[in-house]
Formats: sequence, C-alpha cells, structure tokens
Amino acid sequence: MSADGFVRMSVGGLALDPITKTPIVILRDEEGALNLPIWIGQLEATSMATELEGVKMTRPMTHDLLCIAIEKLGASVERIEVTEIRDGTFFAVIKLKTAGQELTLDARPSDAISLALRTGTPIYVADGVIEATEASRSDQEEPVALESERDISDVSPDEWVDILKNLDPDDFKYKM
Repeated sequence: MSADGFVRMSVGGLALDPITKTPIVILRDEEGALNLPIWIGQLEATSMATELEGVKMTRPMTHDLLCIAIEKLGASVERIEVTEIRDGTFFAVIKLKTAGQELTLDARPSDAISLALRTGTPIYVADGVIEATEASRSDQEEPVALESERDISDVSPDEWVDILKNLDPDDFKYKM
C-alpha cells in the first residue's frame, strides 16, 4: 500500500457504535479513500472531542499532563503508529525524540491519538492493520454502516456537561 509500510491518516471524526454505544474514532487517509474505525473508551473519546472542539479545561486532563511532561523533559513527539491488530485489539506506539535519541513507547491507540491531536503529530497506520481490517469487513455478511452512527465530534460543550453528569460507572467497563 505504501512505500514505508505505513499510511498517513488523521482523525476523521468520532461516532457511537449503534449497538453497544461504545465510542469509535474514525481514522481517514489523506485521499479520503480509507476509513479505519477503532473502538475506544468514553474517557478517551471525551479527551479527543475536547481537543477537536478546542475546549480548554481549567485543569490539565491526563493527555494534557502527558504533553506537559514530555515537553518539560525536553522531548518531542515525532509520530504515532498504529502497528498491529491482534485478536481484535489494536496496538500503537508513540515515537519520541529527545537529545538526538529516538524512544518508542507502547501505547493504546486511543492514548496515542489523543496525544497526536494535542501535539499536531502525524498519525500512521501499518499497511498490515489496514489489510486486516479490510479483510475482516469483507468477511462480514453485512458491511458496517458508519452513516447510522451518531457523530459526536460536533457535540457542544453544554451537551458534554450533560453527558458527563449522566455517566454511570458501568459505562467505563469494556463490554465483551
């Protein structure tokens, strides 16, 4: 698919799985030909949504704190990579540069993407991940219809307040 084994992508939006109501981040390639949905947690979706909407919290959120720590330690985020999918779970790494040295940190894709949004860092997805998800979709009897999912990237700050007030602790558990 690409020369270096990765496709550059960006966050195309956030949606809700119509069945499980689990948030999904949609990554899109630069040409708009590829869409890669990754199911994420409520807190990670909130982190992404606040950054996409430019909502600034009065205190640093977890991903803001991570950005501050990286900067204070004299490092920079060079890129994030969604590297593989194993048993339905996506894996990612964060590539840091500090004192001329490159460091690679294992990360959940949702955390890496939230960090990328805050730092303006490019997001790359391995060709193998794209191929595996496309093969998985073609094996399904019916394609996943993202159009029917609610796009939560345009939720207003007031609506987020209501959503957060009404969350139940059970909402933060991954459904199996």
